[in-house]
Amino acid sequence: MALKESEAIVLRTYPLREADLLVTLFTRAEGKVRGVARSAKKSKRRFGGALEPMTYVRAFYDVREEQELARVDACEVIESPLASEVGYARAVALAHVAELLDELLPDHEVNDAVFRLTLSVLRVLSGEEIWMPVTYFELWLTRLVGFLPELTECIVCGRSLNGSRTYFHALADGLMCADDKRLASSEISSESRALAAQMFRAPVESFADSGEPWPKARGADLRKFLIQTLQRHIEKKLVTAGMMERIADQQYC
Repeated sequence: MALKESEAIVLRTYPLREADLLVTLFTRAEGKVRGVARSAKKSKRRFGGALEPMTYVRAFYDVREEQELARVDACEVIESPLASEVGYARAVALAHVAELLDELLPDHEVNDAVFRLTLSVLRVLSGEEIWMPVTYFELWLTRLVGFLPELTECIVCGRSLNGSRTYFHALADGLMCADDKRLASSEISSESRALAAQMFRAPVESFADSGEPWPKARGADLRKFLIQTLQRHIEKKLVTAGMMERIADQQYC
């Protein structure tokens, strides 16, 4: 049987036996594919550096109906995150993108919009300035997978939230006005809601090229709201979300 070929993004790899790797690929042709790369630790000709997480590759693989795991025969690097220095903050941000994709995307479901989003964000996530691309990715991914609620009206009373104080809660499905907020709710600023609206109207490159500073505090409440929304839907904590929070408390960005 001829091998399938597709552009793909490497999400995760795990050791499997002495020389093999268990690989999760987000392919453009077939969505998320899990497979085994035989002798990947030894074969530089077939894999040499191509299985680093978040590497954009051309993958050659074989998916058989009777087998749960595909056979990953080879990968060729198209773009690698290792082309520029990977400091701690950027490494965590890349891992965060990978975890979100792995947890939110079902196996073998094509999603070209998410694939294009990921490529565009990875291309601007090339240094230690992580907060803009991470915010953009979380926002658009939440929307594209269908989990983003309406951001302009209260989910309880339906009142317009434009210009008014707005709140969210880990157990609520959207935003609330001051009259309907729950106990222990968090506030999301009008600036962050306006930022979300801007991000829906412009590509990520326009924010990267603007030269505007993106300190850790900018959009922090929006990111918190998005992560709570995603975790509620997948019914589990995202490991890298906690790691991102710890970065936010340190000196990075």
